[in-house]
Amino acid sequence: MREFTVLTHGRPGDTSEALQRLAEQAGTAGVTLRLDEEETRKHPLLKGAGLALDAPLKEDVELCLVLGGDGTILRALQLYTATEVPVFAINFGAIGFLATVEPGEMGEGMRRALDGDFELLRLPGIVLDPAIGASTGGATDGAERRAEPGTRAAINDVAIHRKVGERVAELAYEIEGEVVGSVRCDGLVVATPAGSTGYNLANGGPVMAWGVEGFVVSFIAPHSLTARALVVAPGDRLTVHNRSLQALDVAVDGRPAGEIVAGGTIDARFVNEIGTIAQLPGSSFYRRLRQKFGRLAS
Repeated sequence: MREFTVLTHGRPGDTSEALQRLAEQAGTAGVTLRLDEEETRKHPLLKGAGLALDAPLKEDVELCLVLGGDGTILRALQLYTATEVPVFAINFGAIGFLATVEPGEMGEGMRRALDGDFELLRLPGIVLDPAIGASTGGATDGAERRAEPGTRAAINDVAIHRKVGERVAELAYEIEGEVVGSVRCDGLVVATPAGSTGYNLANGGPVMAWGVEGFVVSFIAPHSLTARALVVAPGDRLTVHNRSLQALDVAVDGRPAGEIVAGGTIDARFVNEIGTIAQLPGSSFYRRLRQKFGRLAS
């Protein structure tokens, strides 16, 4: 039996009607759309063939179908980290940079999803060592660049920032044991190529094309005229030192994930092929960049 996991964003009124149409299309094709308890609560009126309601999350589905924006797409990628399940996203967000198709292409997009008419793009990630909140970094093999199933990794970025109402942070970072920068700032962002068009770009950091190996480090509101973003080689380990007098918050892909205590450190490393998104055949990163950010300029 063919099964797709379904995830939708936080405004069910925007997606319920579309999801019902997709379920009918899936039912005709002999595919079941699986909605877990949360998704079933969000869409209480859904019923009929092609739907499995209150269905536990499974890791051996054929596809994860997302109706939402980049936040929901990232949540799907997190759920299926280090698996072979691709994420096929229909954009119901403001930007949807990671989305496969737009709402106006939904019917054709679902047909392609059902037919397997898409290409797969494996995305890298950033893994933090040791556990968030530890006061010192743990030693691990820097040459290991793949994540195990269940690893908590950032597909987009890791953001370290001062708590609301607290003093300006003091952060230093080193690459392979060499101190590169020490700045008073609001925080620091470590971004993958997929995440370089988000928080990093807002910091003035460079856009990295999909397929580039490595990650970028940029400061948030640095109190310096010389602080610059740095693109780091994929095999190099980054260590961030919290030289502030207070703990700093850590967010992984925009979601709170813990903190770094005052005086503490945390390591970050690049890992290959941690998530998989579906793309239409012939998709281009540069066309996507022009279309998505051209929309913002219009």
